[in-house]
Amino acid sequence: MEQKAKRVLTGIKEYTIITIGLLLYTVGWNLFLIPNGLVGGGVTGIASIIYYSTGFPVSYSFFIINGILLAIALKVLGKSFGIKTVFAIVAVTIFLDRIPGLLPQELIQDVAIGNGKLLSAIMGGVCSGAGIAITFTQGGSTGGTDIVALMINKYRNISPGKLILYLDIFIIASSLIIPSGASAGEKAAIVIYGYILITVTSYTVDLILSGARQSIQIFIFSKKYEEIADKITSIGRGVTVIEGMGWFTKKEGKVLMVIVRRTESNYVFRVIREIDREAFLSVGNVMGVYGKGFDEMKK
Repeated sequence: MEQKAKRVLTGIKEYTIITIGLLLYTVGWNLFLIPNGLVGGGVTGIASIIYYSTGFPVSYSFFIINGILLAIALKVLGKSFGIKTVFAIVAVTIFLDRIPGLLPQELIQDVAIGNGKLLSAIMGGVCSGAGIAITFTQGGSTGGTDIVALMINKYRNISPGKLILYLDIFIIASSLIIPSGASAGEKAAIVIYGYILITVTSYTVDLILSGARQSIQIFIFSKKYEEIADKITSIGRGVTVIEGMGWFTKKEGKVLMVIVRRTESNYVFRVIREIDREAFLSVGNVMGVYGKGFDEMKK
């Protein structure tokens, strides 16, 4: 029963965080991008192009295109991913349909339209990129090109941000050939703003994801190394004991080497501080950690 309750609480936490990410993503579109007639990447970008050309609602196009992509992704990424992505697609569809009516026109005018297309592209990119990254950290997706990026990332060590960037470059460029009421100069400007937007989005995605996955390597010099090592292994992290000798004292001792996620480092520091306040530490960032408990090595 305890394990079942724990799984339920974990699931609630994951879906709550995913919902926050999706809300942030759609607010970026509805507040900054669509009111300014800007084109971004992903399925939402395709849906916005269709909307500017035909008036067909963004939420409907988003739902239809994602339904097709999701059917393919279910076979590649598994049912657990599919469930979260179905949830995300439905949630974003609802948010895209409902949020425009909830945002005061005065707010849109002052925050987005009044500040110009350039600032709106930057702010919209930050919001949508942060929303995508938050959703990724919980194993979900905002749909569209995110699904394609995660399918490729499953088998290749290519950052999701870069994959999304390449796909989005093509989508935004396609707005040049879609019939609309804008002149050629206006279309070219929209494409430039779109490229600024996806650059900001891509950078934000990678910045947040790299922070969530970043690991650190800690060397611990302490006479109470056994007690410290036992306590650290209780959280499921390994500890390597290295033979060492202090050259100044000419005394032999043990050195502990520990690699943990940055989010786990506070626990390790607290353990060391409680057991041995005189311990000496060396802490460094690690570019990549692969193996059990960390990232999986891919082709």
